[in-house]
Amino acid sequence: MNYENWISYRYMIASKGRFLTFLNVISVGGVAIGVAALIVVTGVMTGFGNNLREKIIGTTPHIMVEADGGVHDFAALQERINGLAGVKGSSAYIQGNVFLESASQVVGLVVRGILPETEQKTTNIDKYLVKGDFKGLDADGVIVGSELARYFGYSLGDTINLIAPGSGIAGTGWRHELKITGIFTTGMVDYDTNLIIVHLKKAQQIFHLPENTATGIGVRVDNPNKVDSIQGAIHGLIGYGFVVKTWIDMNRNLFDALILEKWGLFLILTLMVVVASFNIISTLIVTVTSKVHDIGILQSIGVPKSAIRRIFTKQGVFIGSLGTLLGVLGGVGLSYVLRTYVQVPKEIYSIDHVPVELQLSDMLAIITAAMVISFLATIYPAAKAANLQPVEALRYE
Repeated sequence: MNYENWISYRYMIASKGRFLTFLNVISVGGVAIGVAALIVVTGVMTGFGNNLREKIIGTTPHIMVEADGGVHDFAALQERINGLAGVKGSSAYIQGNVFLESASQVVGLVVRGILPETEQKTTNIDKYLVKGDFKGLDADGVIVGSELARYFGYSLGDTINLIAPGSGIAGTGWRHELKITGIFTTGMVDYDTNLIIVHLKKAQQIFHLPENTATGIGVRVDNPNKVDSIQGAIHGLIGYGFVVKTWIDMNRNLFDALILEKWGLFLILTLMVVVASFNIISTLIVTVTSKVHDIGILQSIGVPKSAIRRIFTKQGVFIGSLGTLLGVLGGVGLSYVLRTYVQVPKEIYSIDHVPVELQLSDMLAIITAAMVISFLATIYPAAKAANLQPVEALRYE
């Protein structure tokens, strides 16, 4: 250890000055609390964001291929799409709006017609089933969301009446009575309240579509975060007469808002570290004031101003480093406690614990910000120490 580091360390522990020791402890604690708060908050925001993303891509396909008037001969188009690299599977679907008539009430719903044997290749909706299964989804079966079932008091085996708007003009096929064969829970209120699932053939009857026509084709890919390249490949394969949308396109505003909120909180909480840096500044100023005699002696024996500046800069960096280290340990420990022991209402979030996820990039950004702020806090006190004149420092000795 060279003399600069040794002197910086001695000034930091300040064993002969209780007041300086107290200031150093406050400075370290301020940085530690700020860093720990940043780690916990960004971890919680990342966890909730990823949990929401998993629910979205679990209930909707990664890519949806649609066309005006529906996709005709969808089976042949599916074969072509399934041959693309990176595509895990595809499934045809029909989606539209209907009315549910129950107990003198009429509510609007979204009905989704699927093929059970291929739907499991594109979504995880089968994993969200809490009652019943896809096997019972026959021509007159329907799977409803848990919130819809709770609101109307539905259970397995009950019947519901659907009204297809506009189809009554022909005088037939406008009312459909279906039997509940399953109940699903995704954890997202909109889905659990407004979405019902029927067999593709039943959806064709409800919306008066030909047997080989569907609203679109859902596609599942190997990596949902890299759907843009496969979206372009599908465009090149089937032409631009189709609309090819990804799950990112449909939820861009939501995820942009989550990212903005996350980094907004990051900037706000970074102010805690900035406030803690004021403690570092005050600590160094008090240290410089109390060590004027020492600074004069060092200068008188030939220690250059740059070395004196580095002594106090290193002291501030040591304080920031120790605070950052303690903050990282505290933030990681608190995150573990939140993820393991703190419960949240499962009926609201569909999970029974706080979904904290710590990412290396976030951790590095927090550590870098804390260290940069700590370094900047040392500039003024270190410069004042370096600019002291030996004669002035030793005048009254």
